[in-house]
Amino acid sequence: MIAFPISRNQPAAYHGPLPRACDVAIVGGGILGVCAAIFLRRRGLRVTLLEKGRIAGEQSSRNWGWIRQQGRDPAELPVAAEAVSLWRQLADECGEDIGLAAGGTTYIAHTQKELAEYHDWMGHAQAHGLDTRLLDGAQTDALFPDMARRALGAMQTPSDMRAEPWKAVPALARMAAREGVIIVEECAVRALDVAAGRIGGVVTEQGLLRAPEVVVTGGAWSALLLAQSGIHIPQLAVRGTVAATCPLPQVHMGAATDERIAFRRRQDGGFTLGPAGFHEIYLGRDVFRNLRRYLPALREDPFGTKIRLAAPRGFPDAWGTQKRFSADTVTPFERMRVLNPAPNAKAVEDMRRNFAALFPALGEVRLHAAWAGMIDAMPDVVPVVDRCAALEGLTIGTGMSAHGFGIGPGFGRILAELVCQDPPRHDLSRFRFSRFTDGSKIRPGPAL
Repeated sequence: MIAFPISRNQPAAYHGPLPRACDVAIVGGGILGVCAAIFLRRRGLRVTLLEKGRIAGEQSSRNWGWIRQQGRDPAELPVAAEAVSLWRQLADECGEDIGLAAGGTTYIAHTQKELAEYHDWMGHAQAHGLDTRLLDGAQTDALFPDMARRALGAMQTPSDMRAEPWKAVPALARMAAREGVIIVEECAVRALDVAAGRIGGVVTEQGLLRAPEVVVTGGAWSALLLAQSGIHIPQLAVRGTVAATCPLPQVHMGAATDERIAFRRRQDGGFTLGPAGFHEIYLGRDVFRNLRRYLPALREDPFGTKIRLAAPRGFPDAWGTQKRFSADTVTPFERMRVLNPAPNAKAVEDMRRNFAALFPALGEVRLHAAWAGMIDAMPDVVPVVDRCAALEGLTIGTGMSAHGFGIGPGFGRILAELVCQDPPRHDLSRFRFSRFTDGSKIRPGPAL
């Protein structure tokens, strides 16, 4: 059986030592940080990737494993299309089996409202040259012959893919290390080192690392780290629960969802399940501080968000978590090496039951594992990928809003280009940091 997701119980693979200096320091060893490291190193830069716990130990090994273009915010589509191509390239270059496979993404419609939303999104697909298509009820039934519920139709993008996150990101990290990226696990960054309004490096638990460029890709922890330097991002950590079935007969080779259950075929013969449109926010100071910005998204309810009373101890927005701390003391980043939230037990059982009801010919659906991850969410459901105007030498990539795994290689390459101050190959205005301070209206992306 595959061991997933990655946990702190797994031995560290990268012990350092921490260098005294480099050209670029990257904070956070998820998909975004690993990919940025690869593309920066290939430009000849000395790159150090710092991870407080384990490479891909948090959301980068806990996601659904979808590599999709379908349903994305229109501004993300060029990056998502590039990411699909980069996934093929990186999978070939790393020389390891990461479970990369075709199969497409399919959104199944049981209501006219869903069909209308898919029809509206087709305009974006056509404008960007995607192979997305609308299926009628008969075509959908033919695609899912064992499905118990009759569908009115579906939207499908055959070029979308899938991979095994807990295999893919560590494999890319191993390739990065072979190419000369220095990776140090169990090395929390406590603060940015700032002098005269520009980056001088990072202060870690192992000492100062001097670097004229720093990239923050800290996922759910990014906002807490950046706040120490007076950089405030309205990011929240949202819990997503996932389950994995034991091996089952094939009912579909790709990734698919209806309004109840999301599923995709896994390399070991099982299915990874997600509760469609269901996430949870823990009440904390960040929620109250940023609630006004999230109201448009909550009204449209793209997360299907449920409010929980308090985050567990040590989480980024737990009531007892220090919001301000000194770089010469133990910080929240060391106290919580790997953010490992418990899955929602009711959601897990609902997923198992809904999947079994959708495909009754499977018989008993048994679960091999269940877990949860904390998603770095933004008010408009698109990330911040930008140079920080307030602090020279700082580049930010965070707030992937549950989309990070699939699009990670695309935004990783963009982060490398931003660091090197190359002319952008895509319109990045949607992802600018200043949209939260320049009076722009918050526009949530498609709830698809």
